This record gives sequence, C-alpha cells and structure tokens, in this order.
Amino acid sequence: MSHPATAPVDPHVFREVMGHYPTGVVVVTGRDSEGDILAMVVGTFNSVSLDPPLVSFMPMMTSRTFAKMRECSSLCINILGGEQEDIVLTIAQRWENKLDGIEWFPSPSGDPVLSESIAWIDTTIWNTVEAGDHWIVLCRVNDMAVANPVSPLIFFQGGYGSFVSTSLMARMDHEILPAIHAAHGARAEVEALANSIGCEVSVFTAVSCDEMATVLSATGVGVDREEGLAHRVPMVPPIGDSYVFSRPIEEQERWVDKLREASADVKDMHRMRLEFVREHGYLLSFLPVEGSAAYDEMRDATKRYEKGRLTPSQERNIRESIGRASVDYRVREVDEQQVYDVGSIVLPVRDPAGEYSLTLRLGQLPPQSTGSTINNWLDEARAVVRVLEAG
Repeated sequence: MSHPATAPVDPHVFREVMGHYPTGVVVVTGRDSEGDILAMVVGTFNSVSLDPPLVSFMPMMTSRTFAKMRECSSLCINILGGEQEDIVLTIAQRWENKLDGIEWFPSPSGDPVLSESIAWIDTTIWNTVEAGDHWIVLCRVNDMAVANPVSPLIFFQGGYGSFVSTSLMARMDHEILPAIHAAHGARAEVEALANSIGCEVSVFTAVSCDEMATVLSATGVGVDREEGLAHRVPMVPPIGDSYVFSRPIEEQERWVDKLREASADVKDMHRMRLEFVREHGYLLSFLPVEGSAAYDEMRDATKRYEKGRLTPSQERNIRESIGRASVDYRVREVDEQQVYDVGSIVLPVRDPAGEYSLTLRLGQLPPQSTGSTINNWLDEARAVVRVLEAG
C-alpha cells in the first residue's frame, strides 16, 4: 500500500507538540567491563510487557554512554522523585565520573541505585531496535522495588518538576506553623511599624528552597494591600536573597542560576546583594523614574504563580517576568542628606529553630525620603526583628 507524500515535519513544531505530553525521568546506571560506573539521564522510559516482564528506554543513537552500556551484563533503571532535579542536571552535564558526590547503593546486580530514588528496576538488555535517531532498548526485569514513595520527577514542556498541585495548603500550613506562631506573636509591632512609616509590612517564611509564603501582613492608613506581592511567591532573584544568603554556596548559585537569560553582570549583582545582607543584615531596592509602576510586572507574576497548577512554560514565564523588573537592586549605602525613592527594605529574621527562614519586608514606602529617614526606618524594623526572633 502506497502512502501519500507529505511535507516534512518542522523539528521545532515536533518538539513543541510532543512537549505537551509529560514523560517520566529515569537515570539508567551500569558498570562496564572494567568496573567503571556509567550513568545516563533518559526521558523516554516505559513499561512494555508483563509476560515476560519488559521495560524500555530510548537513548539517542549518538549516545557514547549507551554505546558502553550495550556491553554491560546488567543495567539498573532509577525512577526519580520530584526533588531530584539537581541530580538530573549534574549527571546530564558531566562527561565522566557522573555519580561523583551523589549517594547511591548497589542493586542486587551491583549497579548503582541513587539514594532517594522512588524505585529501582534491575534489568538485562533483551533486545535493541533501531528507530530513526534513537534506539529502542527493551530490557528484561530481574528484580525491582519501591524505595521512596513520593511524587515523581516529570519532563514536560521543556522543564523538570513534580507538578503536584501547589494548592495543598493544609500540608504547607502544617510545615510552617512555627513561623506563623512567631509572626503572629509580633502582630502588634508589625502593625505599629506599618502605621508609623505609612507602608506595607509583611513577614514571609521560606516554604522550600523554591517558594516563600506570607504569614503576616499589615498596611498603614491609605496603603493599598492589593498593590503588594501575592501571598505565595517563587524564590527567584531578587526574591529570596534574605533567605538564600545563609544557605550553602551551591544553593546560592542554584538561586542565581534561576535567571537563565540574565547577563553575568546581573547575576554578579545578586551575588553582591547576598554578601551585603550577610554583612549588614538588611537590603534595599530603589525605584526608577516610573516609580512604583516598576513593580507591576513582578506583582502580576507573583499573583499568576499563586494560582498554582502551573506548567513549566508558565513557570519560566513567571521567573522571567520577576527577573525583568526595572527596580534598581544595585547595592549601595544611603547618604543621610540625599533623597531616595526606596522600593523595598528586607531584613532576614531567625525562626524559632535559629535558621534564617523568615523575612521582614517593607514595601510601598513613602517616596522622596532622606537617607536619615531611611536609617530611622531601619532602626524601627530592626526592633520588630528582635521581637520576631524572641517569639
């Protein structure tokens, strides 16, 4: 039977369309004849058959790692959890010694099982089929187990994530309950600060290394609460510097690298802010000529984020919107005689466990204020920080 000729499919269209169907992410591991460890990230893994028990994955024909894996006596397929994105990126970016610094234990056949993986599947290659620019590798299952029953890591629309509903607020509220109690113990002081300055004062807590949430907010007379950020915000530069500064350097760099399209100068500016808050205990941002409208895109992005159930492309768009804000985040110390339009003041706060997971943020501040006035604001804010930390 003949088939009608068709126009070739545009590769970009192919990726765009197929990217709207999610695939699981696995790491295939093995050992070559000399005992060296092999590892490869695969986003095309499937179960195939119950009798015999078969699974499949599809590496590229050009994969040098798979060329070595074909000679292995066994392979282990690691099904990854939603929190293992960093491991995926680490393995994918290395040419050799791919599991250096990554914890693992041996499968029954001796191949690496990555710690915290959801499940492992011990296999041997059953058949290999050519399929365009990929191999279809059929593997017979010899042994398998669930080791860590959590949400899986998924590849969808060009990004990794677990994509579990972000509306699971009951769980989140339980986890941040100590922070909520500490913040509400300082409610009177937070409200007094908002009224004294005539601004918005919020207390945020880190929910994870990727998100912050408001646990208390107050506004002075005439200040519009709707002009503030959403109650849940993604931790993307500049948001989160008051938390990230106290974290290990690899977490700081992961935070900076969330601005994928940013210039080296912009990324260095955010690194300088981390150094400044570490030394001085506060951070300022300044408004450009358009005034508070500079926050419009960031505010709208956080409110889109708060709706939850985002796809990777939506999350990337939100990150880019936050990073594009025209607010001036360059590090500077104020001159008491000069006049400034301050966009925000943030101060890190220790939580009941002694960690810097809380942030006191002052926003919608009075314009054209002298450096002397700003320093007075800082003194008032530090007094509230002390109350929060004593809570």
